[in-house]
Amino acid sequence: MSNNNGNHLKKSLSMMTMISIAAGSVIGGWLAESPYWYSLTGPGAAFIFLALAVLLVPVGLAFAEMSAMLPFSSSVAVWTANATNHKVGWLVQWLMFLIQIVEPPICAFILTTALGFFIEFTATQTMLIAVAMCFVWYIVSNFNVSISGKLSNVFFYTMIVISLGIVCLFFTSGHWSTENLLGHGGWFPNGGYGIFLASGVLTIKFIGFELTPTMIEETTFPAKNMWKVILAALFLPALLYALVVIAIGGMAPWTELAGMSMPEPELIRGLGLPMLFAWAALIAGSLHGFTTFMGFWTSSARVLYGSAQLNMLPPAFQKLNRYGQPYIANIVVLFFSVFFCVFSATNWVQYIYAVSCIAAGIVYLVVCYDCYKLRKTHPEWKRPYKAPGGSAFLFLGMIVSVWVVIASSLSLDAAGWLSLVFYMAVGVAVMIGMDRYRKAHPGKLEPKLLTPDNASAQE
Repeated sequence: MSNNNGNHLKKSLSMMTMISIAAGSVIGGWLAESPYWYSLTGPGAAFIFLALAVLLVPVGLAFAEMSAMLPFSSSVAVWTANATNHKVGWLVQWLMFLIQIVEPPICAFILTTALGFFIEFTATQTMLIAVAMCFVWYIVSNFNVSISGKLSNVFFYTMIVISLGIVCLFFTSGHWSTENLLGHGGWFPNGGYGIFLASGVLTIKFIGFELTPTMIEETTFPAKNMWKVILAALFLPALLYALVVIAIGGMAPWTELAGMSMPEPELIRGLGLPMLFAWAALIAGSLHGFTTFMGFWTSSARVLYGSAQLNMLPPAFQKLNRYGQPYIANIVVLFFSVFFCVFSATNWVQYIYAVSCIAAGIVYLVVCYDCYKLRKTHPEWKRPYKAPGGSAFLFLGMIVSVWVVIASSLSLDAAGWLSLVFYMAVGVAVMIGMDRYRKAHPGKLEPKLLTPDNASAQE
């Protein structure tokens, strides 16, 4: 494939499109995930989502400050390499890749779950359909990124309208009752342990705001305004999650909802409500899945592309095709997407939730530290946007990040830990392999550090 773009990504993503991509990626698909929410902590999940959005603000604004100061697709890698060293930068970048790469498989499973409302699939068939979806999007991902942006705009606003319509149906159906919300153990039937566990693993429903820096080189608006996109990606989903949890929670006891595959269409069918709304719920759920799938696939490829900018990966990952897409990176994203589709199997919700949140908590912690450290070591660097609240604000972000890691760890079984350790071992092996290459070829692929001066030069 040829590269006609001077090895630079094309600027084609407006702020509105980035909000659609980021918020759409965050929202994901509660169609098949909401039963897990109720099993964790009952209808009180509505309050946890709102609280999490607020608690993640320090983390989000740390990302915003770093994005404005060092606006590169390499994002957390270049930030951490400047704050610590190149090797730590790569390991954090490898975790960032994990956060992004597990999302396309989870969305593929959401889409197959929607199809399962009409046709019953075996576990193997479900896995194969999810894999097929990954291959289809691999093909689409090699065309202009503006295609993903336009689709995100259409899908995001359509799914919001449909979801609000179903919420209104539930509230006015005559079946919605506060007894279902409060009469079966109250808002938090699993007590403090359920609250603590949910406050960790439900963080995954906000994963997506951190993908915005990986696309910063393709945006058409000033990097200093990225904070607006990040806050929209936190609070729009939080409000929608809370509304949906209460709407669904009032239709049946949380114990029944926790046992369902897809509460919205199942409730509509079981209570004799118009089946048109069941179809609409499935369409909205599918659109949730598509928007998340597109955003995280794009971001995953940019994480690899950005790593090559710093010589953390071979330069082949920077190669672009004639549509300006990193096609080698897309092949690797396809490989890992298929791997996680096969590995996560029937326990995909709990497994991917826990692994994602542990990785996210670590990355969030490091980014808040990077922001703090670079304020101390490079106060002279221009910061077009600076997170408010001083160091205390960043320390709060670090505390929230540690809490996310600890709470999420409680829900990961031995097999999950083994897979996480194996994944990190691969990252260490890549790092060692690159080091050996440098020793064998002095002067080649030496570690790079990108600074604000590099950002000014590429404008």
